[in-house]
Amino acid sequence: MSVRLYIGNLPKEVIDKSELQAIFAEEGNAVTTKLIKDRKTGKCRGFGFITVNNDEKADQIIEKYNGQMFKETAIKIEKALPRSKGEENNEEQAAKASSGAGSSQKEGKKGKKSRRNAPKETSSSNHHDSDAVRPDPRWAAELEKLKEMLAAQATN
Repeated sequence: MSVRLYIGNLPKEVIDKSELQAIFAEEGNAVTTKLIKDRKTGKCRGFGFITVNNDEKADQIIEKYNGQMFKETAIKIEKALPRSKGEENNEEQAAKASSGAGSSQKEGKKGKKSRRNAPKETSSSNHHDSDAVRPDPRWAAELEKLKEMLAAQATN
């Protein structure tokens, strides 16, 4: 089974796929690379992916190449997060999750409505729980802790 690895901290300039592949040339045909580029400028977006044959090879590559210099920057290599079914731009989402980038995710999202011009919700007796905005499940636990802390402060 193939394993995808995330390559981060690539320079944000015009990079050819062959330049990235040259780093892993000694690994042979067992490694395929994919460089993520900006559609408008053609420059690297700062990350890419490597696909290898198995977990053992993936661990070897991470150990060997993580921190190696590429065009004056130390690259970061780690296992990519699994793809989510039914979502577009999976590579961008996996990379953002792996790198912790919190930049705007509006680029390339088809079928998603922008909340920028959406009317603001007001609290009213007509709203039901099903109409309420639900927190992001990744942050739900932290949000509950904050609510408890605020409630404790309000009672003091």
